[in-house]
Amino acid sequence: MNIGLVLSGGGARGAAHIGVIKALEEHNIFPTHIAGASAGAIVGALYAAGINWTEMLNFFKTIPLFHTSRYARNKPGFLNSVNFYDDLKTYFPDDNFEALKKPMFIPAANIIDGNSKIFSKGQLIKPIIASASFPGVFTPTEINGKYYVDGGTLNNFPVEPLKSTCDKIIGVYVNPLKVVSIKDLKHSYSVIERAYKIKVAAESMSKFSDCDLVISPQELEKYGTFGMNNIDAIFDLGYIATKKALEEKKIW
Repeated sequence: MNIGLVLSGGGARGAAHIGVIKALEEHNIFPTHIAGASAGAIVGALYAAGINWTEMLNFFKTIPLFHTSRYARNKPGFLNSVNFYDDLKTYFPDDNFEALKKPMFIPAANIIDGNSKIFSKGQLIKPIIASASFPGVFTPTEINGKYYVDGGTLNNFPVEPLKSTCDKIIGVYVNPLKVVSIKDLKHSYSVIERAYKIKVAAESMSKFSDCDLVISPQELEKYGTFGMNNIDAIFDLGYIATKKALEEKKIW
C-alpha cells in the first residue's frame, strides 16, 4: 500500500512533524511518499533520506538559524539562504532527489513570475532551502536561473502530487490560526500579516478533504514561527496529537 504524508509549513512548529513521524512508526505506519512545504520540506526530505526522528530533532535544535555569520549583505533578506547549503549537505551528501529512499515533492514559489513549482527530480538541497526561505527573512534562492522563496506562500499543504499515487494520505498541518482580537491588530503591518495568514490557512484547509486523516495540534498556536527555544514542547504536541488521532480514527 502506498501511504502519502503531507507536511505543511510552519517554521519552528515544523518540529511537530517529527513527533508525528515517531507516533506513526510506533503504530507501524510507514509513509511511502512525502510532500512537504517550508519546514515540512526539511522534515520530509530528512525522513525520505532515511534519517531517524532523533537525528531530525537534533537538526532542529542545532542549526543556527539566526547566527550573525549568516546575515545577508546587500541582498533582499536578513539571512543569506545559500549559507545553509553546507548544513544540509551533511545530511544529503548526494545532492539529488534520486538518492532519497522515498519519493519526495517540494513546492517553492517563483518570486518573479508568481508561479508555484513542485520539485521532485534533480538537485535536492536548493529546493529544500528555497521552500523554507521565509520571504523577507531569507534571501530568494536561485535555481536554474530562477528565484524561489517559501513554498508555503502559494502551496502550504502540497497534497496534489500524492493524490494519483497513494492509496491513503495523512496530512499534518502545523500552522493553526492564532485567536486574536481587534486590539491585537494595532498596526497596518499587523492587519496585512493577519490577512496573509488567513489566506494561507483557508487554502490549506480546503484541501483537508483530500486526506484520509489530518493531524493539526491546535495548541501550536501559542508558538511563533521562529520560536526555536521550544522545540521539545512542539515535538511533544505533534506526537501526542498523532497518538490521539490514530486511536480515534482507524483509516485502514
